[in-house]
Amino acid sequence: MSPGFAAYPIDSGRLKGNIALITGGGRGIGEAIAARFSAEGATVVLASRTQSEIEQVAARLRASGAKADAFAANVTDPAQVASLVERALRHGRIDILVNAAGIYGPIGPMWEQDPEAWKAALDINTYGTFLMCRAVVPHMIRRGSGAIVNFSGGGATAPLPRFSAYAVSKAAVVRLTETLAEEVREHGIRVNVIAPGAIDTTLQDAVLAAGERAGRLLEMIQRIRKTGEGGTPIEVPAALASFLACGDSAPLTGKLVSAPHDGWQKWDRERIADVSAKPWFTLRRLDPFTVKPLVDEVQPKTQAADTKK
Repeated sequence: MSPGFAAYPIDSGRLKGNIALITGGGRGIGEAIAARFSAEGATVVLASRTQSEIEQVAARLRASGAKADAFAANVTDPAQVASLVERALRHGRIDILVNAAGIYGPIGPMWEQDPEAWKAALDINTYGTFLMCRAVVPHMIRRGSGAIVNFSGGGATAPLPRFSAYAVSKAAVVRLTETLAEEVREHGIRVNVIAPGAIDTTLQDAVLAAGERAGRLLEMIQRIRKTGEGGTPIEVPAALASFLACGDSAPLTGKLVSAPHDGWQKWDRERIADVSAKPWFTLRRLDPFTVKPLVDEVQPKTQAADTKK
């Protein structure tokens, strides 16, 4: 377990009374978040396309004394998403939405990709996140509160060769998060997105299966799987999801936070206020026009004006 995770320990009452809907809850990061939320007192509603998978996770959580339900749903199908949200609302409300469902999609040079497989990755990673947010947000607006946690990934802030569908879809999730955060800010809803780091889950099986087609990522995943070197413990993004879902992180919204790199475990109220007031942790081009508030702070107004000429 990493020192960063230890700096934000489990609090059995942090999410007490909250209802959390988690997509991709049958394995990997989604399952780890479900376990974390349950340990902190939340009722979790798990969703994935495979009913048996999420039923097994829900059964393990219930055996530990947690409250957990499981419903199969395809997040790319608007009708199934609506049905999933309706069933989750049988618990009375949805306080937290976590969109953890995702795939790599086709791996290899972009011009060699099957168009349908490429589109399918965007459907699950981006369109699915959109559909889930679209279905849940109206309920949160009526309540005047809520927290949404989305997932970014490699390629969102820098090119990720041979993973074009994944990179494009995850960059889109970040901008969707930032945009939605501004639209719902006045309703007391916070929306943030996590860059989880390199996690050794079954998602990485696709990288290993692709072999040399995966390019530079292949060696990294092989090393992580063999020795753990360079990987991020799955508990770290799960802890960050808890931080972003609970009141500890308020009023933080519209931010992309790296689980292994941003030092969020030590963010206090002052630091959160500082981050919230700056154009940090967002998808912005770094120039005087897009980060003008920051430029105005570090150079005199006359100098800033000269930059625009």
